[in-house]
This record gives sequence, structure tokens and C-alpha cells, in this order.
Amino acid sequence: MSATKMGVGVVGTGWVSGEHIKAFENNPHTEVRGICSRSLARARAKIGEMNLPAAQPYDDYDTMLDCPVIHIISLCTPHAQHPAQTIAAAQAGKHLLIEKPVALSLKDLKAMRDAVRKARVRTAVCFELRWNLLYVNIKALLQQKMIGELFYGEVDYFHGIGPWYKQWQWCRTRAMGGSSLLNAGCHAVDGLRWFVGSEPVEVMSMSATSRRNRLRYEYDPTSVTILKFANGVLGKVTSSVECIMPYLFNIRLLGDEGAIRNERFYSKRLPGQKGWASIPTILPDSGDVTHHPYQGEVDHLVECILTRKESHVNLEDAVKTHEVCFAAELSAKSGKAVKLPMIG
Repeated sequence: MSATKMGVGVVGTGWVSGEHIKAFENNPHTEVRGICSRSLARARAKIGEMNLPAAQPYDDYDTMLDCPVIHIISLCTPHAQHPAQTIAAAQAGKHLLIEKPVALSLKDLKAMRDAVRKARVRTAVCFELRWNLLYVNIKALLQQKMIGELFYGEVDYFHGIGPWYKQWQWCRTRAMGGSSLLNAGCHAVDGLRWFVGSEPVEVMSMSATSRRNRLRYEYDPTSVTILKFANGVLGKVTSSVECIMPYLFNIRLLGDEGAIRNERFYSKRLPGQKGWASIPTILPDSGDVTHHPYQGEVDHLVECILTRKESHVNLEDAVKTHEVCFAAELSAKSGKAVKLPMIG
């Protein structure tokens, strides 16, 4: 065990925990010192699988939080467990990496945010696509005004999730999955916010399910949400987790001097351009967590802790993405637009 490194405690031993572990182990300033599971045997097995000589197994979360050589908690547990675990970690003075969605109710969302504010710990929520290279390229094009001033944006999440999916048995339920946007489409909501660079002030949404609801979701697995942003940009997010098709993450952005369509763009600033120009890069084109750029986000969180800076993807920021998801569900039920923000 290195005394110069920050210790990490990973909670959960499922699919995504392996990616968190790899990223923290690859960072020169951190090492994994604890794995917590409801089963001590599973915690020990994960330690062996990932070859973690400095890690201790835990089957009690509070005991791990009491460990003085653990400074960062990485939450890889089912969605409904995140609020209580986040609040406990913040009260224990631990920094946090939290898988999304962070909460399934506005009440829990506010309680988490308030606890982190009071504790002043550093946080990052796993909207790790902000480190996807297509995202990085699009952000650069927007910052350089290559398509001028943005006036419309779309980001779509299409992922046919079924019994083959490792989280299927619980993510399809309302109590554990929440909604189509909370369960998965929140990545699209966050992407749209990230590209627009402004906050939504009004949301209108409709949701539905296929006639047979073959996959037996307890919530409408398909939704279409319209967003009005404070800077006047209009946006749309479509999320479907019942579609029968390969994974697809669409990005379309319209500016007054050009447009972006996934890895292609067109700009009046390039004289003589007659068609779409392409940027060969890594696309957000898979739901497999091994494809997601966790290393970039973990390195960013560690840097924020060391330099005492706030992350652009901290819990405070994630609250705004989650509010859109809750507003969309409320709008779909009421048939009316919902104003944002929803919590003070």
C-alpha cells in the first residue's frame, strides 16, 4: 500500500465496477483499497479477479467508510441505493464517483445535493461520454464557432435492452429503473446540455410503449422530450430502451453558419465545401461499459481533488440533467409543459 496515493473504495461488484477499478488503478495518484458487496465472497472474488493486492473485502458499507486510508468512494450499485450511500459517504468526508442515475426522486436528489454541499467533498457523476472523442471534437467545433450560433439541437438514445442485459431484471422496474430517461436516456439529456452550453427552462414530453410491450417494462420505455433553453436554443431528446435495432446515439446540431451530424459537419466557414466533412474518431456507439471513457473522467476527478477545484460534471451539475428527466415524466403524465428548475 502506497502512503502517497489516495485510497479508493468501490461499492458493488457488477459489470461497471470493473471499469471503475481499472481507471483508478491506472491513475498514478490512486489505488483501490476496498471492495464492498452484500456478499463478502463476491468482494473477495472481485479483488482476486482484478488483482488488487492493497484491497480489503467488506460486506458492511459503514465499516468501509470508517477506513482512514480510503478517501474516494466509487458507487457502482443499483440506482435506488445511490442516495443513501452518497449521503453517508459525504458525511464521512469521502469524495465520490457516482454512477448515473444518481437518484430516482426529486426528494432524494435534493437530499444528496444538500449533503454534498454541506460536506464540501468533490464529486463526479458518470456522464463519462463527455470524454468520448466525438464529444471532444464537437465541443471544439462549437467553441470555434465553426457552425456559428447554435439554435437547435437533438441527441437521441436508442438501446434495445432485454433479458440478455446484465441489469435487466431490476432496471426494467419503476422502483429501480425509474423511467426511460433516468435509466439510460439521461446520457442524451446531459449531452444536449453539454453542447448547448445553457440550462433548460421549460420541458414538454410525451411517452409511450409498443403495443405488446414485449419486454415488460413497468414504465413507458420510449419518450420524446422538447426542451427550451435559457439562451433561446430549442432541443429534443428521444429515448427508447425497447427498440429492436443496434445501439444508436444520434447527435444533430444546427447553427446559423453550419451543422453537425454525428462525426460529420458542414460549415460556411470552409470556402467551397460541397458536402459533409467527416472527422474519423471514436463514436459513442455502444452501450458496453468497456467502450466508455471512464479513464478520462476518473483522471479528471482526481485532478479536481488534488487541485481543490469543482468538476464540470459534479453532482451539482448532474442535478440539472436529472431535473429534466423528472420534468419530462411529469409533463408526459400531465400533458403540460414543466418549468425548470424544480428544486431550490
